[in-house]
Amino acid sequence: MLGNIAAVRSRFPALSRPGPDGRPCIFTDAPGGTQVPQSVIDAMSDYLANHNSNEGGTFATSHETDVVIAEAHAAAADLLGAGPDEVVFGQNATTHMFAISRAIARDLRPGDEIVTTVLDHDSNIAPWKAVAEDTGATLRTIDIRSDECNLDYDDVAEAIGPATRVVAFTLASNAVGTVTPAPAITRRAKEAGALVVMDAVHVAQHRSLDVEVLDADILVMSPYKVFGPHMGVLYGRAEVLRSLRPYKVRPASDDIPDAFETGTMNHEAMAGFIAAVDYVASLGLEFGSPQNDSRRATVVAGMKAVREHETELSAMFLEGLAKIPRARLYGRPVVQARTPTFAVTIEGRHSREVSEALGEHGIFTWDGHNYALALMERLGLEPGGGAVRIGFCHYNTVEEVGRVLDALSALTRGDL
Repeated sequence: MLGNIAAVRSRFPALSRPGPDGRPCIFTDAPGGTQVPQSVIDAMSDYLANHNSNEGGTFATSHETDVVIAEAHAAAADLLGAGPDEVVFGQNATTHMFAISRAIARDLRPGDEIVTTVLDHDSNIAPWKAVAEDTGATLRTIDIRSDECNLDYDDVAEAIGPATRVVAFTLASNAVGTVTPAPAITRRAKEAGALVVMDAVHVAQHRSLDVEVLDADILVMSPYKVFGPHMGVLYGRAEVLRSLRPYKVRPASDDIPDAFETGTMNHEAMAGFIAAVDYVASLGLEFGSPQNDSRRATVVAGMKAVREHETELSAMFLEGLAKIPRARLYGRPVVQARTPTFAVTIEGRHSREVSEALGEHGIFTWDGHNYALALMERLGLEPGGGAVRIGFCHYNTVEEVGRVLDALSALTRGDL
């Protein structure tokens, strides 16, 4: 548990931004990207001021950049429970997904099947749709149970079969917060001999990841959703990456990750990413009980403390929202089954209008489909502007949850 939330918040300069009423703004926009601690800002600034260079040169700043690159891979390995040679950096998770799907597509044929889900961000749907169109493979989609916005278990069993070559699914919905039954899906996929491709972008902010426990073949996440800079990280099981034929320039080696990291990397973002992982580890040291003093152990302990704090926020929000007439939640009202991300509509109010009204009072939210287009279409929300997405993370407070609930209640009364 995060015992001193004020001390945690003090590390994030943005959180002191004053709102229209003089009180600090409330950042409930974390599902679209978190704020960053000062240590991340300092690391990026220091790199650009003192170490800026391309890699592989014979001079000091280039050597220093080589070190940053190696340390960034080590930090990603500690965050994910992977090996440093199984981590690939890039622009963002969407770009990673398009690139890795193209490499996988080179070995697909007509009659092969690819499975995605309605619950996914379009970055884990559109690339596979394009692959199916280009290769003649068949695209199957696992549906949801719309009353609780969770995957239909019967559909999982039906969709994955002997012809399945890829099963791509999210670990948690970025739109409604639903946590998916990853072990059951993965087990079914492995029995079919399929590659398992996981989108961990949303869940990485809320729970520790272990790619070995998850039994992932491919996994993507975005550091800017985990208190870091705008960039993407892809994990690939070493033997899986070695089996693929990525599209790359001729001078690039066939070694991992060089074969998959196209062009010049964002070195200043890598420096910031190292600081972001170290920040999560610091939470474990200060508020957790790590099993040992390794960065991996402290990261896991830090995310445990994060989850405990967010559980309290979620319980408070769910209890309060249930008392607000004309406010509707999409997804299960069960803390253990979700992340602290909530899709809400207000009867008679367009979602954009609601989000704008909240923003005018210093409460930052997202509205629309949030790129979970298939889900919003399935729920029938897309024509009406989707939903308002309210997402808490570990730097939010119970007082902020109360202010958000008060604002939503005022909206339903027409007072806001």
